[in-house]
Amino acid sequence: MLAVRLPDEMEKKLNRYKEKLDKSKSQIVKEALQLYFAHAEEKERPSPYALGKELFGKYASGREDLSGNYEQLLKEKLREKYRAHR
Repeated sequence: MLAVRLPDEMEKKLNRYKEKLDKSKSQIVKEALQLYFAHAEEKERPSPYALGKELFGKYASGREDLSGNYEQLLKEKLREKYRAHR
């Protein structure tokens, strides 16, 4: 069992949602906590980028800056290509 004191404004919002959703305060608070915990767990997990950061853009070329500079490098390659055709 848990008892929580809410600020007046939060209590008013909870009452409005209770009526609007036709749910009990307890149901709304439980759902809110489930969403909060899911969000907190998601933030704790490393992102796909963080998991593979050390692998991106470096092994085929040996360069470590490719994932961050690919646009500039692509522009340079295209300029070289078109200069060669002139």
